Amino acid sequence: MYAITIPEPGGPEALVWAEVPDPEPGPGEVLVDVTASAVNRADILQRRGFYDPPPGASPYPGLECSGRIAAIGTGVSGWSVGDEVCALLSGGGYAEKVAVPAGQLLPVPRGVSLTWAAALPEVVCTVWSNVFMISHLRPGETLLVHGGSSGIGTMAIQLAKAVGARVAVTAGTREKLERCAGLGADILIDYKEQDFVEEIAKATDGVGADVILDNMGAKYLDRNVRSLAVNGRLAIIGMQGGVQGELNIGALLRKRAAVTATSLRARPVEEKAAIVAAVREHVWPLVEGGRVRPVVDREVSMGDAGAGHRVLEGSGHVGKVLLVVAGPAGAGG
Repeated sequence: MYAITIPEPGGPEALVWAEVPDPEPGPGEVLVDVTASAVNRADILQRRGFYDPPPGASPYPGLECSGRIAAIGTGVSGWSVGDEVCALLSGGGYAEKVAVPAGQLLPVPRGVSLTWAAALPEVVCTVWSNVFMISHLRPGETLLVHGGSSGIGTMAIQLAKAVGARVAVTAGTREKLERCAGLGADILIDYKEQDFVEEIAKATDGVGADVILDNMGAKYLDRNVRSLAVNGRLAIIGMQGGVQGELNIGALLRKRAAVTATSLRARPVEEKAAIVAAVREHVWPLVEGGRVRPVVDREVSMGDAGAGHRVLEGSGHVGKVLLVVAGPAGAGG
């Protein structure tokens, strides 16, 4: 098969479409013929040499994919060759084939194309596990999403609105904020022109946000804590703003607040399977009912994955950037 390899860490040009050995499904795994994958920030870190795959994972980038089951390993039930699926991966999505633990498979939801299903697994599993399974966002509460126009952000807006929460977002342009509003965001904050701490306080009459989904890490840590409501929950899922920051424990104590930080990639197979099962139970009906949908900025040929990385690094996109094995298929979904 062909896959995107990284002979040496570097810029987007470091991604090389090369012939490599086919993977084989082990016990409890299935082999998927990949239709599409998607670009995630973790892929960029791996390309730069800062984020090695977990032990035993594929060396190729790609944390999600869609495609059709080509073969089934021993001990797998409930799936058949030819089934259309999407999958949460520890790596290997930037390839023509990938072996996947069966517990990390999801059926392609009705109403979503096979290609666009690749936009779902990573963002849905990240949002559902952090905002709902850990932070327990409830109807009527306020969720603040940093990077509202990202793949994670566009999904978080939709899921929060679907359960009856109020949603605030930060983004860097008026166009991105308008796209967030179109997905249901209630409070729009231009982080280049406005202080999100002040804006959240004004919009909530000084109460603050009940849950904050943060992709920035250290840079926003203190301001996020100040933006929390009493009994608020801060869920950190990224470190685009650095890895070390100061935390005012007194402020955290006064608010009886919680700070969590998680990643998906290195979690044990059993934990990923539990998240995927929860997503299938709670989120797939919302997708199939048309209340939640993938948001795709564009499709790029997988052999030209570097172009997809340039789009993500340029931060001009809204939603997901897909890498399609057969090449761009045009608008759809």
